[in-house]
Amino acid sequence: MKRITLILAVGLTLAGCAPRTPGSQLGPDGQPIPVAYTIGASEAAAIPNRVLEQVNILRSGSSASPLTLDPALSAAAAAHSRDMAAQNRAWHFGSDGSSPLDRARRAGYAGELVGENISESYENDIATLQAWMETRDTRDVIMDPTATTLGIAWYQEPSKKIWWTLITGK
Repeated sequence: MKRITLILAVGLTLAGCAPRTPGSQLGPDGQPIPVAYTIGASEAAAIPNRVLEQVNILRSGSSASPLTLDPALSAAAAAHSRDMAAQNRAWHFGSDGSSPLDRARRAGYAGELVGENISESYENDIATLQAWMETRDTRDVIMDPTATTLGIAWYQEPSKKIWWTLITGK
């Protein structure tokens, strides 16, 4: 029963943070058709702390310690988001063959890498976080009890497509 309550609370927390568009259209699957989200300057400044806050709310429900933002992991995430856009594919290898660990080291991260989540979408940070929480592998990166740090970044193309990268470490 506790797990069901936690899942419900997490879903409500994330759902409450997602922007609602009055009169949004539904697709054939019954889900709202995504609206291209634009990251402006004020949004860009707010996203890292908003993601960190939501991740820590999720982690608190499972007794996992809160994470802190790490500038080196965020720099590695930003480099990878831009590189995925250049490659036009979401995957964990850089165009130079680099791994998430290679990119974290290159950015100056001295800790141990826990994991990396990636996404290409037209949706905002909270919708992307919610999608990651719905899949076991990506949820495990966020909820890993050994993680202590987080990096989050994105690259938005002129087409409005957003390439998201979240990295956790310890």
